[in-house]
Amino acid sequence: MYYVMSPSSTPNASPVHHYQIHHSRESTTGRFSGSLKNGGGGLPWQKLPHGGAEPSCGDLEEEEEEEEKDGGSPVRCYACVLVSFVLVFMLFSLILWGASKSYKPIIHIKSMVFESYNIQAGMDYTGVPTKMMTLNSTVRIVFYNPATFFGIHVSSSPLSLFFYDLPVASGHMGEFYQRRKSGRILNIAVSGNQIPLYGGGSTLMSRSSGPSSAVVPLNLTFVMRARAHVLGYLVKSKFYRRVKCSLYLRERRLGKPIRNIAVACEYHEGRK
Repeated sequence: MYYVMSPSSTPNASPVHHYQIHHSRESTTGRFSGSLKNGGGGLPWQKLPHGGAEPSCGDLEEEEEEEEKDGGSPVRCYACVLVSFVLVFMLFSLILWGASKSYKPIIHIKSMVFESYNIQAGMDYTGVPTKMMTLNSTVRIVFYNPATFFGIHVSSSPLSLFFYDLPVASGHMGEFYQRRKSGRILNIAVSGNQIPLYGGGSTLMSRSSGPSSAVVPLNLTFVMRARAHVLGYLVKSKFYRRVKCSLYLRERRLGKPIRNIAVACEYHEGRK
């Protein structure tokens, strides 16, 4: 029931009129359902939680966080799998690299023979008179690869013969590939032709320039390098073997192997 008061401009207002308005239950329900169909007058409707209570800001934030977590979990799984794979691969590569280091190539000088030797007077390229040395020799090297699961690429620095600190001969070894658990014997020519000796060789002589056969102290030095691709180009191992032999050229034994060459040679790891 509603009471409606009509306004009046005079002090004696008209009496209050009573209007009784009856609404049926059906009409009220119809208007309410109509408002729902029309969107509730433009107001957003939200899903209410169980119990009919309106959701709080904290609940909405928690739902958003859960949705974000659900959406990001596959990405994190993929990232974890990728990181795990990288770590396992690195560990496997490290194990392979460590295992390869135990398979060091075997190198030793089998023999060395001086075929010719001569000392004669001459001049260097600037015209300075001095003694000149000419010699030819052959070095035989045994090389063996003991590795069971990789081959190696082998090269070497020049094989150099020194008369004290003066280089008098050299030889070059070509690069080669050695399969696993196999070896070979290398024959390398080491020679020098008309090498000026200057003051350091003033006491040297040969049968062509003196009455007796000569004995010349020499040092043979070189570094042999081996490179192994254990796992393609991803895992590589390198080996260095320094060789130094202190020996004597005895003119009366030309054409014969040097005695006790195994005792005369030293082997060391590393480049220098």
